[in-house]
Amino acid sequence: MNTLSITAIALSLMIMVSSKAQAEEIIPSLLGTWGGENNTVSEKKGYKTRKKTIHITEQKDRRFKGHFTYSGGRVDFFGVVYPDNKSFTWVSPGSRGFNHGRILTKEKISACFVEAGIDATAGCATMQKIK
Repeated sequence: MNTLSITAIALSLMIMVSSKAQAEEIIPSLLGTWGGENNTVSEKKGYKTRKKTIHITEQKDRRFKGHFTYSGGRVDFFGVVYPDNKSFTWVSPGSRGFNHGRILTKEKISACFVEAGIDATAGCATMQKIK
C-alpha cells in the first residue's frame, strides 16, 4: 500500500468519526418547562381549549422523561427524539394514546396527542419554552 492510499484511508476514518461525533452533538435538548394552549376534540367532550404545561426533567442522549399536571392529577411520561433531530414521541404508562411532537425552534415545540377507542381524542399544543 502506498502513502497516498494510507493517507486517504486515514482521512476517511477521521471524517467518519467526526461525522458521528457531530451527529451526536446535535441532538436537541428538550429539558425545561414548556407551556401553551392545548386544542382537543373528542366525541364525548367536543372541542376544548385549555392551558398545557409540561416539564421535561431528564434527558440522556435521545431519551427523556417528564410530567405534566391537570385537573385529574399528575401524568409521568417518557420518550425519544428521532434521528432527524426534529421529531419526538412520548408515552405514559397509564394512557392508551401517545404524543407525536416536532421541534419547531430551540424555544418552541408542537405536540399532538391521539387516542383511539371509546375515549377517542385528538389534540395539539404549540408550546414555548418557559424555563
